[in-house]
Amino acid sequence: MIHSTWGDWFIREEVEGAVPDELTLWYLGCNGFVLRSPETTVYVDPYFADGEPPNLIRMLPVPLDPADATECDAVLATHEHIDHMHPPSYGPLVENLGADVYATTACYEEADYDGAMRVPSERKHVVEPGQTFTVGDLTIHAVATNDPDALGEVGYVVEHASGTFFHGGDSRPAPDAFGAVADAFDIDVGALALGSVGTVYDPETGAGERNRWYMDENQVIEAANQLELDRLLPTHYDMWRGLGADPNVLSHHAASFTYPQVIEHAVIGDRFSIAEPGPKRARCLRE
Repeated sequence: MIHSTWGDWFIREEVEGAVPDELTLWYLGCNGFVLRSPETTVYVDPYFADGEPPNLIRMLPVPLDPADATECDAVLATHEHIDHMHPPSYGPLVENLGADVYATTACYEEADYDGAMRVPSERKHVVEPGQTFTVGDLTIHAVATNDPDALGEVGYVVEHASGTFFHGGDSRPAPDAFGAVADAFDIDVGALALGSVGTVYDPETGAGERNRWYMDENQVIEAANQLELDRLLPTHYDMWRGLGADPNVLSHHAASFTYPQVIEHAVIGDRFSIAEPGPKRARCLRE
């Protein structure tokens, strides 16, 4: 069951209360975003649950309950992990608002979630790298990525007349795949997952396993250069206890590279314009 830490003010006042005249992004924490344009609303990798305490402990507030949303045309999932393909988080968007779900075969057939997928056949779309589809005034391309921990993964390039956004899921650097993306698209803003090496515990046995989660700071800059990103939004770095990272260090690693030209420290709830650098804080924090 989803319980919003912030009640409904964020979805009502900030996201759906806005009237965007260009592609606009809201960072939901973890690796999630809401994308809105003048005609379309799309959620990417929405996750509003608490993790799996005590082995995975969520460190961020839950910004919204999807049952409070009144606008959503589609949900995009990058891969089958529970914090990217989570039926309780996208289910109300499908069941209440008729949103379509675009995801890989593994997302539907080998998802980490133990329960119904909550996607009727008429709303279910299976994507793989190389596919292009349209949602409202957005043209969306599923592209190849490199997530060694996933069974089947894609990234998404979202094009609008006002600019282009890239979401890499939990990918690591991918010279061939990301080079092809850079050749095909001029990306204005790209989201890449920053993490660290940490230990996750099995709650039944108490055994811990150390593993690398997402990219370290050098890999993020490597991937940003492969993609030729103008603006970089590091994500995922603050989600899990014991697996976090500091996005402020990225500027030191990027200093001798061409890309990214701008690094924007994304904080949950921040709004980003595709055309103008810099996060816009929620109105309650500005006034």
